[in-house]
Amino acid sequence: MVYRRFAALLVAGLLAGCSASATPTPSANPSTAGSGAPSVTTSAAPSASPTTAAPVSITLWQNYGTEANAPATYAFVKAYEALHPNVTIDVVSQPAANYFALLTAAAISKTGPCLATQWTGLFTLQDKSYLEPLNNYIPMTTLKQFKGIEWGSNNFNPDSGVYVVPWEMQTYNGFYNKKLFAQAGITSLPTTWAELAVVDQKLKAAGIQPFVYGTGAQGLTAGFYPYYDLSYLMMMIPVTDWQKLYDGSLPWTDPTIQAQLDKWVALKANGYTNKDVLNDTQSFQQFLAGKAAMTLEGTWAISAVEKAMGSNVGVFLPPFVDQPLKGIVEFPGDGFAMTNYCQHKDVAADFLKFLADPAAQKIVADEGLIPSVLGSSASDPLANALLSFAATQGYTRYPMIDNVIQGEVQAVGATVLVAAFAGTMSTHDALQKMQDALMALPADRRSSSGYK
Repeated sequence: MVYRRFAALLVAGLLAGCSASATPTPSANPSTAGSGAPSVTTSAAPSASPTTAAPVSITLWQNYGTEANAPATYAFVKAYEALHPNVTIDVVSQPAANYFALLTAAAISKTGPCLATQWTGLFTLQDKSYLEPLNNYIPMTTLKQFKGIEWGSNNFNPDSGVYVVPWEMQTYNGFYNKKLFAQAGITSLPTTWAELAVVDQKLKAAGIQPFVYGTGAQGLTAGFYPYYDLSYLMMMIPVTDWQKLYDGSLPWTDPTIQAQLDKWVALKANGYTNKDVLNDTQSFQQFLAGKAAMTLEGTWAISAVEKAMGSNVGVFLPPFVDQPLKGIVEFPGDGFAMTNYCQHKDVAADFLKFLADPAAQKIVADEGLIPSVLGSSASDPLANALLSFAATQGYTRYPMIDNVIQGEVQAVGATVLVAAFAGTMSTHDALQKMQDALMALPADRRSSSGYK
């Protein structure tokens, strides 16, 4: 009964977000809302704008590498500094592979930045010990202009404390090379495993490598990041049942999950990918150069693919399901947060508030990204093509699965799933290790009454 109540709330929250905005809305945890929450007020107190002209310097850490979020970040800073000549924001690009370890270590010594890129969902809850709730600095009316603000909040309830300002919406998606598809005689995008097999066979028969896997555009791990794929693999179950992966009522070792992974692993076993999936550091560049027909990334790569491929690139959703795919991963995957040891919180908060300004949201759109503020819109054709799946084609919005499973499970999966895909570990063993990581957590970290 407890789970039923939570599930109902989750369904209502997700679907309400899907229909009313571009964001799946998480459920608040009714049993814990306010428990452990920071002391915040919900009144629309005015933002504490800097009141002094004395020089102020703060630091912002980001882990965007060369993706479009990086130039957007620098553009935000340039625009804000133009409005506040006494403020200097030093943007530091940190390596993506160990970014959060660096951030955590810096928090312990209080030598880190005032502002930092922070992932949303359970990543936010995991790291909230060194994040400052923003409710006392930025009016709630402003914070709630950001779609998906819940996912960057304590207990996924903005009124309990907002930690992350998600300044863009993201998708996980594929990119495909239109000329290579045409060369192979492919006239429509696949929507199921069976249709994907036909596409792969046609591409291979034409001497074209179907997929390329590797570190990709983000470089989050030494190998490839498996959660773009896993999010679509798990669309075999309704989004409302993803909570079962969190509380363990659907074990990772379930035969239906292993069957999905086996089909995914067969992509490489059948020769539809590059052989060096574990150590190909140029996978994204190879796709841009036309060395493969498809690769999996997200909205952060739109600008790069368009610059390199022009109108020859299109977007698709990985059809890793037996029935026609009707889901898309559309989610506010990250944003900026303020650390609780920041010495200039008023300035840092004012910068975060600036992200809701139309000028800042125009910067987002100009980089080919999807603005997150209510009433704003994307201008890039590929971004709009991705948004249209849920907005006009009836697709269901799913969260990023790595943002809604426990961090310990996510970390294990990042290693073992790629090993399974590369053929160095069985899918059974990989899933068992994820299940072991889940069951090693305290019971209250596997609660059926809400994410913690």
